[in-house]
Amino acid sequence: MRIVFFLLAMVAANAGFSQKSKWVKLFDGKDLNQWYSWKVNDGSSTAGWSIVNGELTTDGKEGDLVTKKEYGDFELEFDFKISPKGNSGIIYKVGDKKGEKEQPYLYGPEYQIIDDVNYPEKPKDVHKTGGNYDVYAPLDLTAVKPAGEWNSGKIKIHKNKVEHWLNGKKVADYEYASEGWKADIAKSKFKSWPYATPHEKGKISLQGHGNTVWFKNIRIREL
Repeated sequence: MRIVFFLLAMVAANAGFSQKSKWVKLFDGKDLNQWYSWKVNDGSSTAGWSIVNGELTTDGKEGDLVTKKEYGDFELEFDFKISPKGNSGIIYKVGDKKGEKEQPYLYGPEYQIIDDVNYPEKPKDVHKTGGNYDVYAPLDLTAVKPAGEWNSGKIKIHKNKVEHWLNGKKVADYEYASEGWKADIAKSKFKSWPYATPHEKGKISLQGHGNTVWFKNIRIREL
């Protein structure tokens, strides 16, 4: 009898693992049912964002698009391209502060997306594409493709180990909430922001920085 219970428990555990490991499309080119506009923050509006030819894009105005669900450990894959002189990013571990005007970037790390070459204010290395904005510069500054061309990106978080990938190359690798991370945050612009207080989960935000950016093939699996 004990063996039967053990086998049933193993099956249940494996079923739970399989469910968590399943890829889920956050954007399939057809709808924005899993997102809402932070700027409006009523849980349903996607103001400032639209679907054009199966691609998700901004209208050039400021305002982030945020997932309705929070995520802890996950692997996120996406394709993106930025307009010439443009700036955007993907922010994770975002707190949802309804009624507040603060932007999502105050709450969590950012996978930076920018025109590294032609942005009007020449970016420092810690502000270039694929890096953890203002904290960790990309490990490979040659991995990004020029503005107007599609790039593939990935963010992976597992037990506080965070990786950023860009066009098949690992461009960021750090341990969230570690003593070293806290020391690095203390040297950044985020030292006195909610960002600096580690938290397990948060929403994912596509940044509307006032420039046009495009996304497609966005999918996630929880780890």
